[in-house]
Amino acid sequence: MKDVRKILLPMVSTSNGEAALIRGYNFARRFGAHLAVLHVRPDGRDIAPLAGEGLSGAMVEDLMRTAEHESSRHAHEVRALFERFVAAHPDIEVISPHSVFPWDKPSISFNIINGAESEIVPSHARLSDFTLVPHPDSGAEASSSETLHAVLFDSGRPVVIAPRTPPKGMIKRVCIGWNGTAESSSALRGALAWAQTAEAVRVLHCEDYQRRGPKARDVIDYLSFHGIKADSVDFPPVDRDVGKGLLAACHDFDADMLAMGAYSHSRLRQLILGGVTRYILEHADLTVLMSR
Repeated sequence: MKDVRKILLPMVSTSNGEAALIRGYNFARRFGAHLAVLHVRPDGRDIAPLAGEGLSGAMVEDLMRTAEHESSRHAHEVRALFERFVAAHPDIEVISPHSVFPWDKPSISFNIINGAESEIVPSHARLSDFTLVPHPDSGAEASSSETLHAVLFDSGRPVVIAPRTPPKGMIKRVCIGWNGTAESSSALRGALAWAQTAEAVRVLHCEDYQRRGPKARDVIDYLSFHGIKADSVDFPPVDRDVGKGLLAACHDFDADMLAMGAYSHSRLRQLILGGVTRYILEHADLTVLMSR
């Protein structure tokens, strides 16, 4: 992850798209990388099997026409947003999705592929250094975002969640949420790309968050092997909520990014009972890197 060259940005719609494009643009400039913007256009014919679920042929055809209209509208809106963005940022080179990467400067491309988002996005994410996703709109939608979870669970690569509002400047202050798990170790590895050039790095840990595994002091030693100086803070839960305490500790540090493992407990348990991952997804107002 220290050598970032390709960033995938899947955009289902224009919702929070500008903020994600700005964050992706900042990353491309920082790493001299390629930002691959991808829109997956659903196939309305996928609705056809509903004919076997009690719907008449006429009803299915009407649903297919509606789905095709919505799909076309979203594709047009996403492309228009992309074109406005690159027109306003002439310093980033626009290339075709399959052309040779220009090593001397950051670049950006736009591609539309027809098919199932849950299959296409993780497939492309597997050959990207990380995937940047626009923040889901709000509330419970954040913990059920199909794109985000498809990448988390089926790509083997980190996912970075852009904030809802357009960010200002580069990532300068990085927090690493640590609990000793394999998931937090994967996020730590992903965060090295930013931590190596950050102004300040802090490892956040909490007794109520810790699982069996290495402690925060061991993370400090590991980071030192990469030339990264960091401190650690033992943060308390807020209102008995570890996720709330973790986010408060990030705010106290004035962090631009939080890196953390996702779903140390099962996703189903977190959806039902709540958890740190779910709280961060639904309430974070900074850039978040998550990894499984």
